[in-house]
Amino acid sequence: MFLKALKGKIHRGRVTATKVDYPGSIAIDSDMLKAANIAVYEEVLVANVTNGQRVETYVVPAPAGSREITVLGAAAKLFDPGDIVIIMNFAYMTPEELKTHKPNVLACDENNHFKLLK
Repeated sequence: MFLKALKGKIHRGRVTATKVDYPGSIAIDSDMLKAANIAVYEEVLVANVTNGQRVETYVVPAPAGSREITVLGAAAKLFDPGDIVIIMNFAYMTPEELKTHKPNVLACDENNHFKLLK
């Protein structure tokens, strides 16, 4: 049996831009992705703390160090620049793996500078 558990999380990031005319996804600073252990093209659940919306999409890389979180495609209609978001990524693992698993969780400030929580 496999259990679905949190693998990586970007907590209280800020949306820096939205672009409706794009095929879809969310662009996230490559440094943030690496620290949160989220791979490019991997699925994420994005919760908008500001308005309560939630969307599932996939990640595309934004330039490293840009602190960019840009919501792309149709989902851009559910977000505004400045909105606070929680970006979550999950993985399937065995109950035995889950016993020692620790997700990578980033805490962001208002400018998307982040620290990895231990």
